[in-house]
Amino acid sequence: MIYHAIKPLMIILFLGCLFDMPYGYYQLVRFVAMIGFIALAVKEKKRGENSLFVFWIASSILVNPIFKIALGRVLWNIVDIGWVIILSISIWIEYRKEKEGKS
Repeated sequence: MIYHAIKPLMIILFLGCLFDMPYGYYQLVRFVAMIGFIALAVKEKKRGENSLFVFWIASSILVNPIFKIALGRVLWNIVDIGWVIILSISIWIEYRKEKEGKS
């Protein structure tokens, strides 16, 4: 059940990064996103989805708040938009699978 809340929360946080926010907001996003991506990776590993598992782990490494990777504002915005798109698509795919399973 908690997995259904992770993706929308991360989408909202990443969209917030597109605006001029205080530095503390970006720190919060890094921390929450790292935990969220790790949780999604664990979920995908249990389902046997190795490609998504690797993607979520790579994403968690990219946003980790301990060993920061400096990409610059423009590149981070591009990455944020990419994550929003991928997370949105994955929500839509999961919704379709659940809907087909109930029919």
